[in-house]
Amino acid sequence: MTDMRNGSVTLLEVAPRDGFQSIDKLIPTAEKIAIVEDLLSAGVSRMELGSFVSPKAIPQMADMKEIAAHFKGREGCRMSVLVPNGKGASLALEAGYPDLVFVVSVSETHNRANVNQSVAQSLDQLRAIVAEAGDGGSRLRVDLATSFDCPFTGDVPLDAVRKVAGEALVIAPAAEFALCDTTGRADPMTVAHRFEAVMREAPDETVWAFHGHDTFGMGVANALYAYSAGVTIIEGAAAGLGGCPFAPGATGNTATEDLQFAFEQGGITTGIDRAKLLDTADRIAALPGGKTASHLRIVPRGRAV
Repeated sequence: MTDMRNGSVTLLEVAPRDGFQSIDKLIPTAEKIAIVEDLLSAGVSRMELGSFVSPKAIPQMADMKEIAAHFKGREGCRMSVLVPNGKGASLALEAGYPDLVFVVSVSETHNRANVNQSVAQSLDQLRAIVAEAGDGGSRLRVDLATSFDCPFTGDVPLDAVRKVAGEALVIAPAAEFALCDTTGRADPMTVAHRFEAVMREAPDETVWAFHGHDTFGMGVANALYAYSAGVTIIEGAAAGLGGCPFAPGATGNTATEDLQFAFEQGGITTGIDRAKLLDTADRIAALPGGKTASHLRIVPRGRAV
């Protein structure tokens, strides 16, 4: 277990990708860029900028090339983009974004609902992406969705998580890996136990991340227990924006501002300015059609900061 005092953690911001794509009404490109600029100004050091996917699949990402061009080469923040397959990886690399994110669900049912492929087929896509990117996937993060619960079949067995994680590690031995609580149903003890189990079977140098939702009010607690297990990257979305269209009932991502408060109050540095982050969260919460959920944002601002 990690000593949770006087340490540091990286809060990886996913609102521009996982959050924006949950909104049906198209967000003006200029507003997306302005929000990302605000997040950068707040001190965000890791971010999912968007995804190179078919506009037919996710219309909200139709302006990805324009956004990518605007932020290309920006220093001070490691920006990644989600890619669903080898073609997406090629587009991202051509746009100058070598940091790639690939999602595969542990649950067969959810994977078919999410990307219309079996888990085995998705792992084949991962092979193509690693081949395209090279270096064993050293600039790649593999998100293992439904690592705790599936919205269609319920509890996901630990052995299933270990199996998919093990196969993905063979394909992308140098990649970062994330266990994702896609539905927000995980509890803190299970989060810590699952990370400890998969970490034991992975190379010591593998970097781990946790992606959580706050559907059952466990988002911050789960993140803290993941950190205590040795996870160094915690994903969140400013204002708690988000909600997977293929996970019925799941609410938004755990709010970045709630995570920042919990870690910083416990003496764990994040490098993020809380006041600026809250201002950005307010701007995100004002987006038409967005689903947000943040505890800190509704606290009187003088108390929150």
